[in-house]
Amino acid sequence: MAKKKILLNAFNMNCIGHINHGLWTHPRDTSTQYKTIEYWTDLAKTLERGLFDGLFIADIVGVYDVYQNSIDVPLKESIQLPVNDPLLLVSAMAAVTQNLGFGLTANLTYEPPYLFARRMSTLDHLSRGRVGWNIVTGYLDSAAKAMGLTEQVEHDRRYDQADEYLEVLYKLWEGSWEDDAVLNDPQARVYAQPGKVHKVEHHGEFYQVEGYHLCEPSPQRTPVLFQAGSSDRGLLFAGRHAECVFISGQNKASTKVQVDKVRASAVEAGRNPDDIKVFMGLNVIVGATEALAWAKHAEYLSYASAEAGVAHFSASTAIDFAQYELDEPIQYVKSNAIQSATKNLQNNDWTRRKLLEQHALGGRYITLVGSPEQVADELESWIAETGLDGFNLTRIVTPESYVDFIDLVVPELQKRGSYKTAYEAGTLREKVFHNSARLPEQHTGSTYRHSPL
Repeated sequence: MAKKKILLNAFNMNCIGHINHGLWTHPRDTSTQYKTIEYWTDLAKTLERGLFDGLFIADIVGVYDVYQNSIDVPLKESIQLPVNDPLLLVSAMAAVTQNLGFGLTANLTYEPPYLFARRMSTLDHLSRGRVGWNIVTGYLDSAAKAMGLTEQVEHDRRYDQADEYLEVLYKLWEGSWEDDAVLNDPQARVYAQPGKVHKVEHHGEFYQVEGYHLCEPSPQRTPVLFQAGSSDRGLLFAGRHAECVFISGQNKASTKVQVDKVRASAVEAGRNPDDIKVFMGLNVIVGATEALAWAKHAEYLSYASAEAGVAHFSASTAIDFAQYELDEPIQYVKSNAIQSATKNLQNNDWTRRKLLEQHALGGRYITLVGSPEQVADELESWIAETGLDGFNLTRIVTPESYVDFIDLVVPELQKRGSYKTAYEAGTLREKVFHNSARLPEQHTGSTYRHSPL
């Protein structure tokens, strides 16, 4: 029986400090060049050399102002501040690659669906069908206030709005233009056939839309849909809409529980359990030998900022950890922040010292350290024991983290039959799911396609 092929995204953000904070001070790190085109085109070419499935680009709208009730630490350590728009990177990176996919985070709370539909269709055209959308509803009060709201919309209510947002998008992407609407016939002077382009009329609780989708059908129509919610309401949403789900695991047993919940949510929505690919965030530090890998780990630790990592985590939980003494128990507070982040604090047995230890590398993701063989063993073990499909691989030192993985781990995985040796043809959806470029029939979005009379 053939081995399950591991899927890989590079996990990144259009900023300096993303997950592992403080490493921007490392002499070999180039993340302060994030505002140049070459930084991104070079990265895209590197990832395509390593046959990565995609570059997953996170984003926030707002700032991390919970820790010390200020943005002092985020500014000093560049904790996702400054942060530039992720979508504007894609055209340049698509131009220098043929196969790499792009998973783009965009917050639907602040993006009108009509214009967002056009932006994503445009990128799907320009990349020849290589874009995905990471659906987020936001969790930062600082973003809500910056965008004219008094506070963040309540957690479950945000998902109600998201459900309707997706309904509007499906109507635009899937239903406004029929497959054969574009004739492109100069002799007949007909580019698109009027009878095959339909006005979308949506009158809902959150959105009022009357209009035609401004773009002709793109290769995928609907981009590949990513999502990261693990709350009960988030899982309900994922079951209906998500094609790729991103989780944060701390051990194999709890990760398997998360993966099983995601697959069950798909089944409850009338889909197949494998209709959703599940990715976990992961750090990898690899060397030609185990000793070299641990030496590199020690070197990285000397530049990392545990405090910056805790400041980031403060925003994720809406709890100011700076107000606690080092060994004082942190009190759990229910909030509209990231539910999976606050869940770990519910036993009230965490302290600031414990958090600083967890964030020693500047972030709290699991870190694999070792030789290529040891790292490959662990990656295969995580896949086999949890049911995961792949990983979102973070950067620690840029671009060194990705180059090391590509040069050392990828050949080892290929040798074992656990990783592809060439890209398949087609769009991002075809590459990941080995199926059609379009949403499958059992996906709710497919029900919005225009049915010929």
